Amino acid sequence: MDILIKSIKVNNPGKDFHNKSVDILIEKGIIKKIASSIKSKKGINTYNGKGQCASIGWFDMKADFCDPGYEYKEDLLTGMKASAQGGFTGVAVMPSTKPALQTKSDIEYVINKTKGNLVDVLPVGSISKDMNGENLTELYDMQQAGAIAFTNDKKYLSNSGFILRALQYSKNINALFISYSNDENLIPGAHVHEGVQSTLTGMKGQPDLSEKIGIERDLALTEYAEANIHLSTISTQLSVDSIAKVKKERKGISCEVAAHHLLLSDEMLSDYDSNYKVQPPLRDEKTIKGLRKAVSKGTIDVICSDHRPQDIDSKELEFDFAKPGIIAAETAFACARTALPKATDINAIINAIAINPRKILNIDLPKLKEGEKANLTIFDADENGLLRKTTFNQNLLILLL
Repeated sequence: MDILIKSIKVNNPGKDFHNKSVDILIEKGIIKKIASSIKSKKGINTYNGKGQCASIGWFDMKADFCDPGYEYKEDLLTGMKASAQGGFTGVAVMPSTKPALQTKSDIEYVINKTKGNLVDVLPVGSISKDMNGENLTELYDMQQAGAIAFTNDKKYLSNSGFILRALQYSKNINALFISYSNDENLIPGAHVHEGVQSTLTGMKGQPDLSEKIGIERDLALTEYAEANIHLSTISTQLSVDSIAKVKKERKGISCEVAAHHLLLSDEMLSDYDSNYKVQPPLRDEKTIKGLRKAVSKGTIDVICSDHRPQDIDSKELEFDFAKPGIIAAETAFACARTALPKATDINAIINAIAINPRKILNIDLPKLKEGEKANLTIFDADENGLLRKTTFNQNLLILLL
């Protein structure tokens, strides 16, 4: 379909047309022309973009589509729809499936089932067999099949020797190791943030120290192995401080925060609503302010959705027994923008959801340029909307590819 987008403001930090209002002509999926004014032609659909923005297509660095094995929660097709609804043209899917994405054929299954769709789905392979944290998987075979990185997802790796071997092997094949560095063994069974709310609700609290211990261990191992690492879904100020210090000393260190950790606090748990049970847990307001500042300063590189659907039977339980996870692909941008509302914040958000994820994963960056494939997200940076259970922000974003 050929389309002419009129009077759209471009958000393309550090590139051509940034913060300028232009017309964009797309023919057969290619950006044919970008100019201050383009006359419409017969047979071309015209879209009025006044008051809206266009950036390169967003990329979600962490989502769980539950396929294969848990399709009753989500599958690859519904996951892609959720990502598209949230404005993402690409997504990295986690290996927490059944079986885990741990072989060449598992990676090929995801790629073949999702090819030719609006959203590019790129699988992340499991770093350990059956995600047990004991034996390395066939990383090279999976990489050759299309795995873009390796992780144990939200299953904490307590074996430091295994992590060192994983870092060394990943370095040898130029692959990225993504670590979830939250030592939940410190206080087993703690599902909420340790603080005022955990005291008021009487639930066992998880201290910020749990995350700091895991992160500083992984950073030390990374230095020893002279490897790169991406620290997934950090959620505490202690983590931000540790990462910021190491970043000043060496390269190859990156980190991400889930969009909901920038907006939702542990006060949401005052009535024990298990819908807000996530991993890591929601933190207090003071911590949230620190995370927002770290995104604005660039200390936190990436904002992900951490989309992790659960079925009703896994959520409608007592809080301690409910599964952690929240549907978030559709609302990640809305959460980030609500948390970071300043006019200058939008550049930091676009860097964190469109540019940095691809750079970290060594994926080709789409270009908002004549002659390039149209991989764009059109959005309203300041629209207010009501989230409904049945509609899920259907008018928040418009996606073009």
